[in-house]
Amino acid sequence: MNFRNVAAAGLVTIVLTTAPAHAEVKSTAPDHIQLLFTERVAAPPAAVYAAIGQIERWWSGEHSYSGDAANLSLSMQPGGCFCERWAGGAVEHGRVVMLLRDQAVRLEAALGPVQALGVSATLTFLVKAEDGGTTLTVGYRVNGSSASGLDKLAPAVDGVLGTQVQRLKRLVETGKPAA
Repeated sequence: MNFRNVAAAGLVTIVLTTAPAHAEVKSTAPDHIQLLFTERVAAPPAAVYAAIGQIERWWSGEHSYSGDAANLSLSMQPGGCFCERWAGGAVEHGRVVMLLRDQAVRLEAALGPVQALGVSATLTFLVKAEDGGTTLTVGYRVNGSSASGLDKLAPAVDGVLGTQVQRLKRLVETGKPAA
């Protein structure tokens, strides 16, 4: 399968398997997407922060190139790779650019078909103690040229990230990412 077919298949998968959880779409246009998810998690910030680094446990394999979340890893250190490696290939989904223990994780991460557009993208996880639990805020900002057509991808990106945020929340609260 060539790169265009992989990217197209990935986009079709994203569109067909989006979850009902959606972000607050802060802004979208042909040259940018800005999404913001906010979830209340019944666990302390340290547990949420630790789970972010266990991406292979909560990211859906349906939204990976290999189809298997066990092939994912996230190295929780500056410059650390959010990578996927399998017998047929490998991909760097993102790179850690900021860590604040039990508070924040930021990655440069043009995810899925967005990666092929030559855009700049930032995925930020903010973790804050609140009312005996944690408020998890996940922001995704993508910027590119107006030729990128990002506004057309925004609903699919929103659905895929919404799925991942819900899976992270469930993993922390129940030990299982799926309902």
